[in-house]
Amino acid sequence: MSPLLETECLYKRFGGLVATDNVSLAVMSGEVHALIGPNGAGKSTLINQICGELHPDAGRIRLDGRDITGESAARRVHLGIARTFQITSLLEDASVRDNVALAVQACLGGNLRIWDRRAARGEIWRETSRLLESGGLDDRAQARCADLSHGEKKQLELLMAMAAHPRLMLLDEPMAGLGHGESRDMVDRLGEIRKETTILLVEHDMEAVFALADRISVLVYGRIIITGTPDEVRGHPDVREAYLGAEDAPC
Repeated sequence: MSPLLETECLYKRFGGLVATDNVSLAVMSGEVHALIGPNGAGKSTLINQICGELHPDAGRIRLDGRDITGESAARRVHLGIARTFQITSLLEDASVRDNVALAVQACLGGNLRIWDRRAARGEIWRETSRLLESGGLDDRAQARCADLSHGEKKQLELLMAMAAHPRLMLLDEPMAGLGHGESRDMVDRLGEIRKETTILLVEHDMEAVFALADRISVLVYGRIIITGTPDEVRGHPDVREAYLGAEDAPC
């Protein structure tokens, strides 16, 4: 197994705050790699550098061996990086089907003129139907996004990200705000998605992390203090001390 994503000595400062401190990370092709750490540890800052929303002050980022440090966020999407956010961003007054179709259209054509071509329209709707069925939202295709539950909106955002057939999916707290049943459904859905793409998962829900992750990196004050298997991380004293606390460590 070879690294799909590598960061090398990434460094990012905001004024006097060092948010990313010499971070070197390797995400192997085909794995679910979880990134955990306390609030303010720098997880979102790291994700934003990987997807191109922020540029590091120093260090390199490579995708499948290619240096993408200077590439724009849009170019990184084209190269195969997709992401989701803690807060969903959907067209609330549009239907589920139309939201997915717009994501597919953006991947196929990039502008609205693609709708003028009959063959292209057919391709868009076929791919939209496939995604809705694969994600279990085909029975909600005509529903307005505003009428969806929070969990359904999270599922829809995942489908829209998968429209790009990404090589690497960056998931920023997909369990945030979900109830227990919705979290279980999301874990099941991510278990299916992992068959299609590599995942870097930022998550506070330790039950989900230990159910999904092949490896885990722990970020504290902008530094990775350990990368290992779930069992290695679960029992590591530095993790218990710096993040989980001896009484709150997952079992």
